[in-house]
Amino acid sequence: MELPKDFRNKMRDLLKDEYEDFMKSYEDHKAQGLRVNTLKIDMEEFQKMSPFHLDKIPWVKEGFYYGDIDRPGKHPYHEAGLYYIQEPSAMAAGELVDPQPGERVLDLCAAPGGKTTHMAARMQQQGFLLTNEIHPARAKILSQNVERMGITNAVVTNETPARLAERFPGYFDRILVDAPCSGEGMFRKDPDACAEWSLENVAVCAGRQMDILEHAGTMLRPGGRLVYSTCTFSPEENEGIISQFLKKNSNFEVEDIQVFEGFDRGRRDWVPEGVADLEKTIRIWPHHVQGEGHYIAVLRKTDGAEHGKWKGPKVFTDKKTLKSYFQFAEENLREAPTGEFLLFGEQLYLLPEGMLSLENLKVVRPGWHLGTIKKNRFEPSHAMALALKGEQVKHKWNLPVDSRDILAFLKGESLEAEGPKGWYLVEVDGYSIGWGKLSDRTLKNHYPKGLRWTGNY
Repeated sequence: MELPKDFRNKMRDLLKDEYEDFMKSYEDHKAQGLRVNTLKIDMEEFQKMSPFHLDKIPWVKEGFYYGDIDRPGKHPYHEAGLYYIQEPSAMAAGELVDPQPGERVLDLCAAPGGKTTHMAARMQQQGFLLTNEIHPARAKILSQNVERMGITNAVVTNETPARLAERFPGYFDRILVDAPCSGEGMFRKDPDACAEWSLENVAVCAGRQMDILEHAGTMLRPGGRLVYSTCTFSPEENEGIISQFLKKNSNFEVEDIQVFEGFDRGRRDWVPEGVADLEKTIRIWPHHVQGEGHYIAVLRKTDGAEHGKWKGPKVFTDKKTLKSYFQFAEENLREAPTGEFLLFGEQLYLLPEGMLSLENLKVVRPGWHLGTIKKNRFEPSHAMALALKGEQVKHKWNLPVDSRDILAFLKGESLEAEGPKGWYLVEVDGYSIGWGKLSDRTLKNHYPKGLRWTGNY
């Protein structure tokens, strides 16, 4: 790989004696990782049934390296949301946010969703997770990953940090800012990032990062935790941003956090007039660990304005219109998901607890998508299937992962089946993957057309 000359010169000045080892890391294969989705499956069970060559990633309990010959992205377990494919170093950020069930959590720059889905698993479907992406196409991908992983307590927005800060001042317990950056840490993984790099772009990114971080700080409650991360080496985008932010915001401090073997500390000497405690931040280098480059700082808000009275969301209480949903639930589920509903056109959603009004915000997914109500008929959504477990439904149809039927189902084909008429939760090895509707010994396929497979695995 031909790295930009200005980048090589800059890294030589920063790393000095380590520069040659750093450059040699670009000759190595990139590390590949997956993170088990504990909303769906526990760690022990996944390790028993996994067909992949797995080695533990030291800094995240759900994380594993997988082998060069493995193809976890093209496997039925992937479509069932049993794991998320994620770069190993990137998993450290979600680990350090460490959200707890019942908290209010924000992922401000969230696409494609690796860190969002990591935090959601830790929240165990309890609390409110707002996950935002400013670019519309990437926000759609984020929403699809939230759905695939079976997350029910997340709202996906397509907004600017400034607009969210107006709506949610002092509201969140934990915030992750995985800031858009120059991507130096991803050169080995993403050659396009290398081709687009320049010293000028580093400066542009630093300005944008500071703006995003300021808005994030506004939305954090006193006592809350803010994690700032990038996938770049540039001090201007890392220690420099944290130093500027702390100088402007005396009510924030750097938290000291666990450093795993191979992780390095932030460098106060790499930025002009760097503030104290930059050594408490973390650097991850590709010549020290099996992973790409990352920087992480954990900040604590020591004081500030408590949030005031909040306007709740508009909820839907027309029981007559919801009659078809409850009829579906009575016929097909052992217990109906209930709470505050939102009807978005014909689409029915269940809202997370603690959610505020999303009026006048660009919303991609306002909660758990339950299905479609049309002409007094309810049709369950793919999102509903992926969040349900077999014991929650009255009828299910399990397909072994090594069967022809699971491949046929993923391709959109109907299957031969016997049983009472009605909706069936289709499973692969006991884990939900979609809906089928049984009638006349035929299980009609309701796997979404846009997700259907065209090849083998």
